[in-house]
Amino acid sequence: MTFDEIKKQYPHEWVLVEYWQLDDQMHVKEGNVLAHSGNREKVYETLAKAYGKNVIIEYTGPSSEELTVMFLFS
Repeated sequence: MTFDEIKKQYPHEWVLVEYWQLDDQMHVKEGNVLAHSGNREKVYETLAKAYGKNVIIEYTGPSSEELTVMFLFS
């Protein structure tokens, strides 16, 4: 699923994405949504289930001062 498709399916939500491809600015180009919510903390709660996967948390709404958070478990 592309990030444009993710934004359309989950508008104005935080998404935890197992990414397959990132662009040069470290934003998701393609991936699979593992969790989504309007509440960022609820998405963080599911992070432990992503152990061993390349994941990123992004907001699908308008840009804000929030940071994109990327975790890499090995």
